[in-house]
Amino acid sequence: MTLSPQLNPMLKSLRLSGILETLEVRTQQAIEEKLSYMDFLHQLLTDEIERRTHKQLTLKLKRAQFDPNKTLESFDFSANPSLNRQQILDLATCHFIEKKENILIVGPTGVGKSHLCQALGHQACRRGYDVVFLSASKLFSSLQAGRADGSSERKLQSLLRCDLLILDDLGLKPLRPPAPEDLYEIIHERYEKGSLIITSNRAFSEWPEIFLEPLLASAALDRLTHHCHQIVITGESYRGRERKGLIS
Repeated sequence: MTLSPQLNPMLKSLRLSGILETLEVRTQQAIEEKLSYMDFLHQLLTDEIERRTHKQLTLKLKRAQFDPNKTLESFDFSANPSLNRQQILDLATCHFIEKKENILIVGPTGVGKSHLCQALGHQACRRGYDVVFLSASKLFSSLQAGRADGSSERKLQSLLRCDLLILDDLGLKPLRPPAPEDLYEIIHERYEKGSLIITSNRAFSEWPEIFLEPLLASAALDRLTHHCHQIVITGESYRGRERKGLIS
């Protein structure tokens, strides 16, 4: 079927060139099924909406830099019987982002904290939220480097604008000044304005030590835990279980 030569530039002008991807198929379908003009138009617009939604999701996931395998569908709940599955599924609705609430996930190394936080981030992207995912050490290194080239304020603002900021492995490495002050600034500025997910292998009782200064820790944790869901994951490391399986 030959398309009108004027159609392509017109669709591009209206930013609807994606319709061309399915136009011939839908036109043939309309002829065979004798669709009305309104039904034909509905099909074309549905295709365009789905295409744009998929493109937006792809861009959001790319910006967030998630591991594509770390999704809720691939999370092994059976490996952690102590984990409250219903709580996780409730959080996956992303209502906590609407309410500007936080999530704190703690547990030993290798029990699935990073997988879980990325899985919740995936769900947020699917619902149209802007998400930033960073390891805590990478975040503080980036802000420190930004002080040298004058980009620290711009980097900090990008962390404050997103709907959901995920910091992975907080406390895995010692925080050296000015990292504690940077962490406080992020928590302070995002308080009741945007959600945080933070994972750590440090127990909640140890978190004040991360900040080095008791007053700074008290002020930060007061805000961080005010509207907060706490998740404790116990059990043995996935990698440890795999090694045992290989040995046996």
